[in-house]
Amino acid sequence: MDKHYYNSLIISIFIVLRSTRKHMINQAIGSKLIKIYFYVCEKYESELQYHCQRFSNNDKPAFTDQEAMTIYLFAVNQEQKFSVRGMYNFAKDYLPSWFPTLPSYVAFVSRLNRLSGAFKALSELLIAEFRPTGLDSGVSLLDSMPIVTCSGKRQGRVAREITDKGYCSTKGMYYYGVKLHELAFRRQQGIPYPESIVFSRASENDLNVYKENWAGISNRFLYGDRIYIDKAFFEQTKNQLNATMLTPTKLVKGETERIRQFDRAHNDLFSKAVSAIRQPIESAFNWLIEKTGIQRASKVRSTKGLLLHLYGKLASAFLNPILKP
Repeated sequence: MDKHYYNSLIISIFIVLRSTRKHMINQAIGSKLIKIYFYVCEKYESELQYHCQRFSNNDKPAFTDQEAMTIYLFAVNQEQKFSVRGMYNFAKDYLPSWFPTLPSYVAFVSRLNRLSGAFKALSELLIAEFRPTGLDSGVSLLDSMPIVTCSGKRQGRVAREITDKGYCSTKGMYYYGVKLHELAFRRQQGIPYPESIVFSRASENDLNVYKENWAGISNRFLYGDRIYIDKAFFEQTKNQLNATMLTPTKLVKGETERIRQFDRAHNDLFSKAVSAIRQPIESAFNWLIEKTGIQRASKVRSTKGLLLHLYGKLASAFLNPILKP
């Protein structure tokens, strides 16, 4: 077979397959894309627009905020396109008929960066609106995970207003970035469901975040790790609010070896029980990372971009209820 003819045949087959794949993708994504768009439009009219209000003559652009948010949410949730470049290329290659006024990549990035406030509001709406049944409202789990903008061996230069250097004891690493703190309801059948999610600098102590955001919780059993140990503070919350913090035991400074050995069996069993109850929140973090890639923020180049990454990925993770038949 002639080499030139063979190469032409390969190219023709590739073009046909690519065209067929585009057609199949467009058929498959149609209903889900429409559901996301309608939901975003509904929430945009009622609330989201007030978090990205325009005060210029260009307050009604051809490519709308709703379209930009729909592309972001669909690309992350359905196509696992975690980078903005990947989202844009997917929309350009497979969704041109759906978004005929899609702007240039630079303009697309600029538009998305303005919408971090809208994504934050949307994530809060999704988490509250689609709270599942079977949650134990009397038991909450607490933990945090790192969102990494760069390794601790380098000098962090991105989003310095909201990031700094911290240490993750679970992974045994220093890093630059922020921390995601989650207070989640325990669920017997399934992973815990967030009651509240807070972001802080990487160096922020988890106990301080709890005191600033959740110290007023009442009538609750809370399960955390050793970072939440503050005997005096939680004795006060137990007496005043009936909120009990349970953590694995920690060695008492100055305690004799004899007393430690005497209490060892009790402390080991108690720590094992507490750790077993709070372990599912680690599964919740793993699900969030796998679903959205939220932990990897090394490609972010600005504060607005980091905020978009955080809240856009959160909103994408909790989108599934609106996609059900």
